[in-house]
Formats: sequence, structure tokens, C-alpha cells
Amino acid sequence: MTGQPLLEVDRVSRRFGGVTALNDVSLTVPEGRIVGVIGPNGAGKTTVFNVITGAYPPSAGTVRFAGRPLVKLPSHRIARAGIARTFQNLRLFPSMTVLEHLIVAQQKAGALSSLLPVRLGDRKSLQTAEEVLAFFGLEEHRNRLASELPYGLQRKVEMARALSMRPRLLLLDEPVAGMTHEETAEVAALLRRLTATGVALLLIEHDMTFVMGLCEHLYVLDFGQLIAQGTPEEVRNNPAVLDAYLGAEA
Repeated sequence: MTGQPLLEVDRVSRRFGGVTALNDVSLTVPEGRIVGVIGPNGAGKTTVFNVITGAYPPSAGTVRFAGRPLVKLPSHRIARAGIARTFQNLRLFPSMTVLEHLIVAQQKAGALSSLLPVRLGDRKSLQTAEEVLAFFGLEEHRNRLASELPYGLQRKVEMARALSMRPRLLLLDEPVAGMTHEETAEVAALLRRLTATGVALLLIEHDMTFVMGLCEHLYVLDFGQLIAQGTPEEVRNNPAVLDAYLGAEA
């Protein structure tokens, strides 16, 4: 995989008591590229995201972003460094509008603007929110409450909220889970457009048609171990991956 490394996860392990969730895992995400992490449930995929974003400190190993060590940094500083994420389970605020989600994501802890009503966000935040609304085609839903939106649109709002932070790297945890075929195709097109602007993507997803058609490089985890990596075609034909995850007919 070519390109200047943006994210480097180097021999990371994470233990919870006697349980090893990650064991000596390494992966790289180059600038402006789309990389996927796949594997069975419980393989350690979301734990990788949690280590990268500072939710869990690694038990061993290092994480670097743009050459800067991230280990021991709090999550909010990692976010400010240029890493944003979505979650497997939706974490929207039901009583907030779509526009408010995009504005509040940009407010820094302790900033005066955080004490004001979200609708009174500063001009720069409003401009960014408008740009992201347009990118995701959410303009007509700007003033709708999150609780009023169908599931597929809520997923898009989660991605839009993360993008409103203007990250260099976006971590997507099952971005098309529960979406229709048409919605999934739309998201794939949006993500390709996004990487064309220079944003790098690292995603977890179980929809193999989506993953194989979108990602340039894949890492495969099983029981916290990295069992394979390569292009989608290489991974698709790897006997260890077929046995652990994809199945003989993948």
C-alpha cells in the first residue's frame, strides 16, 4: 500500500484482566486512502478504534498520527489533532436538530460558545455546518429533530457530525449497517468524494460487497490477532480469511 503514512498503529495489544482483546496488531492508513478492518464479531475491531481515539490506552505498542505519538493523550486532544469517529450504535441527541448536531460538534470544551444556545453558533461553525449539510444532501432536513429521521438518515447525520470537525482521518464503525442497497451505494459514492478532498478513512463494516468495492486495503482480525492484510482481492482469496470469516463461497 503506497502513500505517506497518516496513521500508524504499531504492535498494539490491549488486555482486559485475563482477556487479550488485541494482540500485537499493526496497521497503517496513508493520507487520502480508504482502509478497512474486517473480521467476525468479537475480533477486536472496535477495540482498535477505541485505542486510536484514546478511549482505551494500549497495554503495549504505539499509535502515531502524522508522526505524532497519541498514546496517553486524552480523547479530546486526539480529536483536535484531526481524528473523528462514528459509533456502531447511533449516538445522536433526539431533541437536537440536524444543524445543531453539526454545530455543537465543532465547539471546544470551555469555549464561550458552548454556553450559548446552539443556534447562536459562530459564523465559521455555521458555514462549516452548511457545507457539510450540502455535501451529505441533508439541507432539507436541517431543522428536523434527530428522533424524527429514518434510520438511514440518522446514520448520515452521524457521519456528517464527525466530518463537521474537519478531520484528516475519519473512523467509521459500521457506517452502512441497517441501510438499504440504495442508501449503501449513496454512502459509498459520498465516501469516495470525501477521500478525493484528502480525508483518509478507516472503516469497520460487515457488508462485504460494500467493503470489497470501496476499500483499497484490508486488515483482517480474528480473536484479537491480525491474520491477513492486502487488497480486497488478496483478502478474498486468503485461505485463513475464508476459514475464519468469509466462508468457502465468498
